[in-house]
Amino acid sequence: MELCVSIIESVYRFLWGDLFFVPLGGGRELGISLLVLLLLPTGLYFTVRTRVLPVRKFREMLRLTVTSQERTGGAISGFQSLVVSTATRVGMGNLVGVVAAISVGGAGAIFWMWVTALIGASTAYIEAVLAQLYKEPDPLYGGYRGGPAYYIHAYINRKRKKHARKRSLLAVLFAVSGLICWCGISQVIGNSVSSAFENAFHIPPLVTTVILVTLAAVIVLRKNATVKVLDVLVPIMAGCYFFLTLFLILKNITLLPGIFGRIFSEAFGLRQVAAGGFGAVLMNGVKRGLFSNEAGSGSAPCSAAAAVCSHPAQIGLLQAFGVLVDTIVICTCTAMIMLLAPEQLLDGLEGMELLQTAMTWHLGSAGGIFIAVVLWLFSFSTFIGILFYARSNVAYLFGDSWVSQTAYKLLALLMLFIGGLAEYTVVWDLGDVGVGLMTIFNLIILYPLSKEALGALQEYEK
Repeated sequence: MELCVSIIESVYRFLWGDLFFVPLGGGRELGISLLVLLLLPTGLYFTVRTRVLPVRKFREMLRLTVTSQERTGGAISGFQSLVVSTATRVGMGNLVGVVAAISVGGAGAIFWMWVTALIGASTAYIEAVLAQLYKEPDPLYGGYRGGPAYYIHAYINRKRKKHARKRSLLAVLFAVSGLICWCGISQVIGNSVSSAFENAFHIPPLVTTVILVTLAAVIVLRKNATVKVLDVLVPIMAGCYFFLTLFLILKNITLLPGIFGRIFSEAFGLRQVAAGGFGAVLMNGVKRGLFSNEAGSGSAPCSAAAAVCSHPAQIGLLQAFGVLVDTIVICTCTAMIMLLAPEQLLDGLEGMELLQTAMTWHLGSAGGIFIAVVLWLFSFSTFIGILFYARSNVAYLFGDSWVSQTAYKLLALLMLFIGGLAEYTVVWDLGDVGVGLMTIFNLIILYPLSKEALGALQEYEK
């Protein structure tokens, strides 16, 4: 176990640690990690190439959210693909991810999460359209499947021409990284739920974890229960969370100017000089923004490929909208719950204890219970969503086999159980390692293939 933890932490430091430093004057410097160096320029590049798509096409995104209900056979609709991707975005990242960002980077990390979402929405559009363009029929579950492993494979085989292979190394690396990532997220889910229920109800982590794994197994081991469950669960839980937060904001409306002042002042490290300054705030905001909205990581395209629509650009716009909903709306809700509570009350706290303490201050003992229950619902949606993603990657690696599909589900359930009893930092590192590797392999192909997605946007607009 010590060797595994050491390997995970070494890879984590390579991906998310400081690759080089930029001097800021006054003896301060900004550390830039490999993933930030890759993702921010990519997001900016695609934002320019799509002519600021998140702003320019926002009304069309809203229209498609209401009208994209078309589906045939075992395929899912465009709206359902949005629900599946939102299930994983509006889940653990919105609760635990925001808590982690504020715990380490302060309130200013929220500002950088917003920035990451705005520039990441265009990246989400590109990868979702490519997933649509290179999807293929799914003989096991019905409908379609696809994602980065498939468009990476198609691109590399196209370059090889006469030397095409059944599998390509880069696509295999992406698929394996995805499975590692989703095992890591499974651990985060188990860890966060068990700690939340221990804080709220004083239930031992082992008991909570056993119940969570059992209920999750009942859903994920059935053939096609995933989308049906998420269709009901995601709108209800996200809506309840949003409207409760809106109530708390209205209740504390006089505190809002100070809250936003704190976010913008801390965003540039003005209050964190001694604790790492601007670098700590930026890195944690961007890192948690990526973990939350997944833009560029290649996760959401796995659900985008499964949808049917009249034009690939529609799915791209829906996935871009999902990024905005996730970070601009739901992540901000979590941030407001914490920032509206007194700073001194939350000093020294981390993880779910921080969020539950803040909610308890707002609503009394019912607040901590509410967060525990919401986290339980979010966890179900996230876990079910990532196993939907895993289908296409498992199929790419092992072929059309129920044995391999079931084996990975059992592995994910095992990781869910282990995470319920593991340390807080280790489970986050495994998830960050997986999402970091996925992002690298995905971005390598996004640039050369992006012309096709941009062409689809121009065609759709005409």
